Amino acid sequence: MKALIAVLAGDGIGGEVTAEAVRVLTKVAARFGHAFEFQSALLGGAAIDATGEALPAATLALTQGADAILLGAVGGPKWPADALVRPEQGLLQLRKALGLFANLRPVVPHPAVLHASPIKAEILTGVDIMVVRELTGGIYFGEKTRTPTEAVDVCRYSLEEIERVVRLAAGLARGRRRRLTSIDKANVLETSRLWRSVVERIMPGEFPEVSFEHMLVDAAAMHLLKRPRDFDVIVTENMFGDILTDEASMLAGSLGLLPSASLGKRARGGLFEPIHGSAPDIAGRGIANPYGAILSAAMLLRYSLQLENEARAVESAVSRAIESGALPADLAAARAGSERVTTRAAGDAVLAGL
Repeated sequence: MKALIAVLAGDGIGGEVTAEAVRVLTKVAARFGHAFEFQSALLGGAAIDATGEALPAATLALTQGADAILLGAVGGPKWPADALVRPEQGLLQLRKALGLFANLRPVVPHPAVLHASPIKAEILTGVDIMVVRELTGGIYFGEKTRTPTEAVDVCRYSLEEIERVVRLAAGLARGRRRRLTSIDKANVLETSRLWRSVVERIMPGEFPEVSFEHMLVDAAAMHLLKRPRDFDVIVTENMFGDILTDEASMLAGSLGLLPSASLGKRARGGLFEPIHGSAPDIAGRGIANPYGAILSAAMLLRYSLQLENEARAVESAVSRAIESGALPADLAAARAGSERVTTRAAGDAVLAGL
């Protein structure tokens, strides 16, 4: 297979972790007989510094023609939150422009690093959750106004926006353990009441084999830590999904372990990134955890290139690397006597596993 992969390193540790993911994808191409072409472009703060724009036209053009997009991270204190042009705007604009309406975030704690989680090991054993977050609607994309005395962020959802992400999540649940949890705040929000009505219409009629339940977001935040094994596929709106998946990262032990895939209507052209931020405090020190970026590359192989065997090979290689004791600083810190490996050494361990 031939594929063009756009690489958007972004800011902070983004370049360090995407470099390891590219090394792994290059190895996969050689082992399985594919031809992957990698082209880099600017996004976020790096793009603002170079062009004045968070999403330059050249970057958008590259991503629109790519078979898949690998992203590092954007943002940092160098670009203040109240600036007119901010790194995060570039990512939001990119999601919108490419129609990437669903963000998939798997949470599967690895047995070898259960020590890194603040949750008891017996609660974590057997946890396997797929969170599907709606990505282009809600309060992040609503109208915004601010005066010296008042600020307004509008949360808006259309019927179509809810229907398409619920159908995608239900389809995933059908191929897993056939349980879907829809998370909302229907006791307060009209958008959540619409969300709930859509779920109640779609699920019995189109996915009768998938059981479903509604759960309020505050209860979900508690049950994710109390009984995480009970969840299979979670579907929720944009802001709730953003918050809950950061919480769920503690089940795995570190933000550095979790990948994500942002998908749209097209079979190809998805965007794949670790869920962690740009971590400017450790940028350039060679200690960032690359496993989330490498596992995002596995999702790239699975969802954009439809290369399931190759995706499983990468996931197995990451698992072997962790089992071998190749623990970056965020994981090693929680285990007394563990030797911390560099970002590069962690990538080497995955390549050895391949």
